[in-house]
Amino acid sequence: MREMSGTILTIGVCLCLLQPEIAASLSFSWGNLSLFNVNFKTPTILGRSIAMDSNLRVETEVDPNIDEDSHLNTYGLIYKYGYPAENHTVQTDDGYILTLHRIARPGAIPVLLVHGLLDSSATWVMMGPNKALGYLLYDQGYDVWMANVRGNTYSRKHVKYSTHHAKFWDFTFHEMGKHDIPSTIDYVLNYTGVSQIHYIGHSQGTVVFWIMASERPEYMDKIILMQALAPVAYLKHCRSPVVNFLAEWHLSLVLKLIGVHEFLPKNEFITMFNRIVCDETTITKEICSNVIFLTTGFDKLQLNETMLPVIVGHSPAGASTKQMQHFGQLNRSGAFRQFDYGWLRNHWVYGTVQPPTYHLQNVRAKVALYYGQNDWLAPPEDVEMLHSQLPNVVTKYLVDDKEFNHLDFIWGIDAKELLWDRMLENMKTQENSVI
Repeated sequence: MREMSGTILTIGVCLCLLQPEIAASLSFSWGNLSLFNVNFKTPTILGRSIAMDSNLRVETEVDPNIDEDSHLNTYGLIYKYGYPAENHTVQTDDGYILTLHRIARPGAIPVLLVHGLLDSSATWVMMGPNKALGYLLYDQGYDVWMANVRGNTYSRKHVKYSTHHAKFWDFTFHEMGKHDIPSTIDYVLNYTGVSQIHYIGHSQGTVVFWIMASERPEYMDKIILMQALAPVAYLKHCRSPVVNFLAEWHLSLVLKLIGVHEFLPKNEFITMFNRIVCDETTITKEICSNVIFLTTGFDKLQLNETMLPVIVGHSPAGASTKQMQHFGQLNRSGAFRQFDYGWLRNHWVYGTVQPPTYHLQNVRAKVALYYGQNDWLAPPEDVEMLHSQLPNVVTKYLVDDKEFNHLDFIWGIDAKELLWDRMLENMKTQENSVI
């Protein structure tokens, strides 16, 4: 393993030293696994192509707010823009300590926002006032709460284990749905004194809701309306090259080379590297865009490229290796079920050779599904499959933009007009039906 890791490192260094004309189209395979296949485009400035070895220095005046926002945490972002920011701490019944952020409007109906994979609460506010869903909901009169699941930037503590312990990272999104989200919902209800809340989840934030319903169905009575952005359960038709790569049989070996327990560690080196690659003053923004959106699909028209330094300043926000393996398993099996340990350990853990399937019929809460045609992680075929299994879908909406992709639901330039206004109308409709 040590020799193998050294080989990978050597290959990586050599690739960095390749001449631009040689590195214009790169791919590297390990057995039958393609680790990457990236085509680097020659940058253009004012419509003119620039050779990568050109002496031309491109300088763009950077908005100081962008650099500052890339360094601020979620609380700092909310506070900076004049909104009432609060930090809260939630302890789960299995010992994880989670940070919960709030844009406080006491007495208003609470709405809980749950982020997606490798993301955090910052995703709901990082684009700034008038451009982020968290602020929009507050401005529309809601008490906004933003969750952080175990293992991300804001939830890296445990009553017994540190992030250096393997036991800390022994979780998938199953534990998030069974422990993190129920504990967070209970905290919000107890703190505000209300009996029901709105729930908005993006990507993995929808996965954990389905799991909560399956394993702890009593929580469905605490939800006014669950709105699922880019909903994920089935990954049979997933077109993400990263998830499809994770589904390969050599996965365990490759993931150990990336991180034995934590996938893509959120350390200072990675943060600095991302900021260098995506800095506003460089001519590599388009390359950076392709890397960031390799997992989810890419819609250039909806991406505010100026905000890339802020995006990479907050993501990736952390995940466990086991969590990533679980996504790969869903793709490989085509089923929505618990983690597969292999038939022998499955029998010991579950009492069955195959892992148990989640009970989507337990999702009794009202559900609104929103999906996109250009979504690699939640393609229409898989969303339709999910829809057929859910018992109480009150609305299903395919965004009216053929290029709308997975991240446009939260970062899209036109997300308000294409989607968020509709979501607010649906929230008001369901609130009126409860009264």
